[in-house]
Amino acid sequence: MTKLTRMFATALGLALAGGAAAQAASFADIQSSGTLRVGTPGDYAPFSVARADGGYKGADVVEIGRVAKALGLQIAWVRTSWKDLAADTKADRFDIAVGGITITDARKEFAAFTVPLVTDGKRPIVRCADKDKYVTLAAIDKPDVHVVVNVGGTNDAFAKANLSHSDLTHFDDNTKIFDQIVSGKEDVMVTDGVEVDHQALLHPGVLCAAEVKAPFTHSQKGYMMQKDPALKAAVDKVLSADIKSGAWQKTLTEAEKQP
Repeated sequence: MTKLTRMFATALGLALAGGAAAQAASFADIQSSGTLRVGTPGDYAPFSVARADGGYKGADVVEIGRVAKALGLQIAWVRTSWKDLAADTKADRFDIAVGGITITDARKEFAAFTVPLVTDGKRPIVRCADKDKYVTLAAIDKPDVHVVVNVGGTNDAFAKANLSHSDLTHFDDNTKIFDQIVSGKEDVMVTDGVEVDHQALLHPGVLCAAEVKAPFTHSQKGYMMQKDPALKAAVDKVLSADIKSGAWQKTLTEAEKQP
């Protein structure tokens, strides 16, 4: 498949997004084109955050760069969103998606995942004065508790399933959502633990992880890709080596310290 053919296939896939899934490019097609199309919402630190210059930063950005280099490919970034992630994958807008994506059974129906990179779970983040207050779902799921959640993705699904009695607000900009808690407009956000710890580190003495006994859920994160065994095998080989060497954990740890 030539670059021109792939561009046509992508355009056709977008047109068909509301219907049947588009035919995804194979790993052989990707190698032939020399380009790995990488989708990301770009709003989830420390994994992937859009920069003002149009590029991206974060642990997943660094790691997928290593993958592309090892496979002899250039990266073409494709912006997506949490609410459009599934549709964009089915429409073949990208070959692989990164940015703190949780591995779920629902997503496995239309996509494949790499080896897990992070094991995590949902926890609440609150103002530090409330870190001993909102420590259970029962304490959070009340009409007078203001809960904020980003639109789409697993946080949204969790809130709808478990916090239906709270004063739930959906917020479109995930990069500014924690400011809603800082300002006092909202009380709690339940999100992945790695994001809780990252935001608490960025807002010392202001935002804290609630003192829960254990995460509310158990989950893993990886990169989501088109269902091509050859692509998965090639990407997993690089990721597994970086996990074993400690390169991935070092990258994640460094990204967690960055604003």
